[in-house]
Amino acid sequence: MGLITETNAQYYSGQQLFSALTAVVNPTFTCTFNTSVVSAYNNAGAQIAQSSNYTIFLDGIAQAENLSYISDTVNNIITLTGTYTATNVYVQLKQPAINSNYNSYAYISLKDIVNNFIVGYVGMDKIIPRVKRSDVIFHAKRGLQEFSYDTLKSIKSQELTIPPSLSVPIPQDYVNYVRVSWVDNQGVQHIIYPVNNTTTNPYSLPIQDGEGIPTQNNYGQNNLAAQSETEQRWQTNNTDNIVGDGDMENMYVFDYAWWKLNYGRRFGLEPQISQENGWFSINERLGTFSFSSDLADKLIVLEYISDGLAYDLDTKIPKMAEDAMYAHIAYSIIASRTNVQEFQVARFKRDRSAKLRNAKIRLSNIKLGEIAQVMRGKSKWIKH
Repeated sequence: MGLITETNAQYYSGQQLFSALTAVVNPTFTCTFNTSVVSAYNNAGAQIAQSSNYTIFLDGIAQAENLSYISDTVNNIITLTGTYTATNVYVQLKQPAINSNYNSYAYISLKDIVNNFIVGYVGMDKIIPRVKRSDVIFHAKRGLQEFSYDTLKSIKSQELTIPPSLSVPIPQDYVNYVRVSWVDNQGVQHIIYPVNNTTTNPYSLPIQDGEGIPTQNNYGQNNLAAQSETEQRWQTNNTDNIVGDGDMENMYVFDYAWWKLNYGRRFGLEPQISQENGWFSINERLGTFSFSSDLADKLIVLEYISDGLAYDLDTKIPKMAEDAMYAHIAYSIIASRTNVQEFQVARFKRDRSAKLRNAKIRLSNIKLGEIAQVMRGKSKWIKH
């Protein structure tokens, strides 16, 4: 039996047809989309979200969102309250739901991973005679977290505008950053570099007395300043004074007439700070990304890693890493048990490492033709 359950209309148009209704009370619609249907209203008609991700059409007329709710979230069943008669009945996904449905065949859900593992690996005459389902779920979630950090395509991104405060909040599902860049008027990215040792964001701001001793309030706690002096100086500085990109005409460094001889020849040039894209830092005290003053009002793209468990949409695994996930779960269960021979644990560990390596190679998406195209430019002669 084929694995694709959606029709072409469901996949490409987000539309599923249903049988005609003849005075049907509270009709139900079992949707077979690969994405979950979501209603903005519950069975009492109370609004629980901003909007539904579908619309029910009866004879071409869209039904109000507050008339339907999801009666079975597992089987994607929609219930429409009231009595209806209609010849042409269909459910139409909204565009964001259609977009999330695209490329769904490339992934397998965490729920299916757990079910398949129990069927294929657990039972009499199998490598794991018995195991609790809760244990399999735990190790599957831990595996998804670990795989998200360096194996799976778990990089997320946000498009933001830097406000006058020069800081934006850390994303809710943030684990670590990948890259931060600002985008010019042509849509080209310019990499923003971390401050490293250029400046810092103090975590604590105690107020001192005249002898440098932190002062305390009536509750015995240190009095803390509202604003860091270090951060204030960094936000108001002139970054040209740091990178050496000021007015150097008199020194013939940026003079067009002297560019062949002197351009870029400055004594003591520090490559780490010799760039004009700006800097960012992570302010742990405020829970924000902070930026240098030259990036105010810039459009930025923040790319970061999540652990794959923050939202239901995240809990899916590329099929290219499915076998590695099974191997990880099996090794984790065997390694956490007592009275298991060490050679068996080592065997499962080697199996996990080999399959994880294969998954990384597959997901790296290396294409020989693309490499050849890049290397064609390496045969050019550079003339001075």
